Amino acid sequence: MPGWPPPARHRRRAGQDRCRRHQALHQGRQGARGEGGVARPSKARETEFRRHTCQRPAGARHCAKATEETKAMANGIGWIGLGRMGEAMVKRLLKAGHGVSVWNRTRSKADPLAEYGAAIAAHKTDLAACEVVFTMVSTTDDLKEVLFGEGGLVTGAQKPRVVVDSSSISQEGSAEIRTRLEAMGVAYLCAPVSGNAKVAKAGKLLIVASGPRTLYDKAHPYLAAMGRKAMWVGEGELARIWKIAHNTMFGVVIQNLCEITVLAEKAGIPRHLFLESINDSVLGSMYTRYKSPTLTNLTFDQVTFTPKLLLKDMDLGMGAAKAYGVAMPAAAATRESVARMVGRGHDHIDFAVLLQETARDAGLELKPENVEVNDGLQS
Repeated sequence: MPGWPPPARHRRRAGQDRCRRHQALHQGRQGARGEGGVARPSKARETEFRRHTCQRPAGARHCAKATEETKAMANGIGWIGLGRMGEAMVKRLLKAGHGVSVWNRTRSKADPLAEYGAAIAAHKTDLAACEVVFTMVSTTDDLKEVLFGEGGLVTGAQKPRVVVDSSSISQEGSAEIRTRLEAMGVAYLCAPVSGNAKVAKAGKLLIVASGPRTLYDKAHPYLAAMGRKAMWVGEGELARIWKIAHNTMFGVVIQNLCEITVLAEKAGIPRHLFLESINDSVLGSMYTRYKSPTLTNLTFDQVTFTPKLLLKDMDLGMGAAKAYGVAMPAAAATRESVARMVGRGHDHIDFAVLLQETARDAGLELKPENVEVNDGLQS
């Protein structure tokens, strides 16, 4: 989007014109022409222009309430959604030196980020002054609610220039949201991620984006601050298809990993040794390695992703398969296994509890091995 982000040296707050003194200084700069018509203001005049901060004119509409906290939201980054992933990603932005203003439905989840330098917004509309607002929520309906629902981000007179969404939502829902935002003059970039909160905390997320290439290029510094790599896969909602395919594989891999781990343990191989061997083989991955501590020690209370969310993603995968006419029998079987796990009440613990359910089906009662296992995420 032309002109975004604005020059860092002197950014004007959205909705606020230069004050009279600033206009005079600007005109003085423009009037001081040297050879060839190039502006050559005096050093003193240039210094005063750059240091001058406009005062809020009486009755003028400002980006947010006139407090230090909300003034910080102008021209910065806004963030909506502070679950496990959102919180970790915001901390990466703050660590990289970006100013971030945050809102979360449950205020108590937002407040601790103030200690890391974030500004806490009381209302979603307070973030409308930000140049770019990131969203990270659970479902398509949740995203529509925080954007267009009562008190939503874009329901006021002022709107952010850009919305970047990192949620896992449907392609169709994302396309609808794009249409509505662009009709309001708000640019939209899809930027889902690969990795859980532990991966985000370690700065090892992969971020895959789609939408206008020029918009991606301008957002890239923010994306790069949150992960090990950011990449663009095309226009429109292609990143949604990528994420749906990714999370479908995510489900199929954990299903098969649990099955073969139970097979090996029932045959007599200690669980931690079997997982270590898989991780060091050609089949190992960042995913199998970082799940190994949980699978070894059965620490399902340390939640990274819930069975309920995994079921939602498997349903998105099966829906996409039907829409594009692609048979996915392995994914279909995994979807039913995950649905059974949710039906048994396992919807608020880590999805790796699938290992325990698979073992019980095989007549094997698992016990924690209490072995220290490297998750592979330490730098």
